[in-house]
Amino acid sequence: MNVAPDGFGPGSSEARSVLFVEQVIRGGEKSGSATRGQPRAVAPTVMDWNSRRLTAILENALLEDRATRDATSYACIDPNQRASATVIAKQDCILCGIGSVARILDVYAALDGAVTSHHEVTTHPEIFDGVRLHKGQSVAVIRHNARVILSCERVILNFLQRMSGIATLTRKFVEAVAGTRARILDTRKTAPGLRMIDKYAVRCGGGQNHRLDLSDGVLLKNNHITLAGGIAAALERVHRNRRGSQPIEVEVRTLDELEQALANGAEAILLDNMTPEDVHRAVERCAHATIPGSDHHIPVECSGGIRLENVRAYAEAGVDFISVGLLTHSTHAADMSLRVVPA
Repeated sequence: MNVAPDGFGPGSSEARSVLFVEQVIRGGEKSGSATRGQPRAVAPTVMDWNSRRLTAILENALLEDRATRDATSYACIDPNQRASATVIAKQDCILCGIGSVARILDVYAALDGAVTSHHEVTTHPEIFDGVRLHKGQSVAVIRHNARVILSCERVILNFLQRMSGIATLTRKFVEAVAGTRARILDTRKTAPGLRMIDKYAVRCGGGQNHRLDLSDGVLLKNNHITLAGGIAAALERVHRNRRGSQPIEVEVRTLDELEQALANGAEAILLDNMTPEDVHRAVERCAHATIPGSDHHIPVECSGGIRLENVRAYAEAGVDFISVGLLTHSTHAADMSLRVVPA
């Protein structure tokens, strides 16, 4: 498989955002532990844990924890002891990051340089990223040197818990807007250095990615507009200076700003901190507008203050996309544990 260095595959084009490449990244559905009446788990775009970028993320996490210098395990565990460790879900959640487990053990071995035994990570065929787990369910079983398991325990759980927490929250938002046209997007409000895994977790939860980085497209926000001299001036410069055919999205806060954006060549609209009522009016206005030079509908996105309690109202206002910052900046880690016994 041709996998991009950043970790998403196949090919780097699948790693780009839904709004800015006009390409919705969809996975097929796989049967899993979901019960009747629940959405089935979605198989997202492949994550290559062997990529350089992801390997660096895992390596930095192990180095941060000084995992190869585990004083406690060194002092009390026989160097030749084998152990069996079971990852257990302690709450209902959406699994994400299962592929990181074996890779963390590989990276640890490379850093340590003295690991001679080989690990075995076993999962059930119906355990995969995007599946719904139930409280008490076994996620994976690790058989390996006891010291190595204990030294990697916290890093393994940190990744599984954070990613599964993001996927779980995302799934709640996706389910909350089911039956509407709205799709849930993430933002760039991710943990520094962890954007690839945060955005992958959103996809495992059924959401879609907005811009992965600042090169993904033109998004004129309030500060850009202020510094450029207003919406009209900013759009004139962007149409003149953008690279290639990058789409131009404009953030607006009022219906008056919306009119200015549409009159000056906006190709997508971001409604920021509007009420559901004003969002509905904006959507109706945009329904009578098209992207300049084409007959394509202008995509409408809303953001700002979106919560589970109000996301349905925004979805029913008719927007195409709802971007939710708290998916990644305020998520709660899923509760998981690692139960270790002698092998």
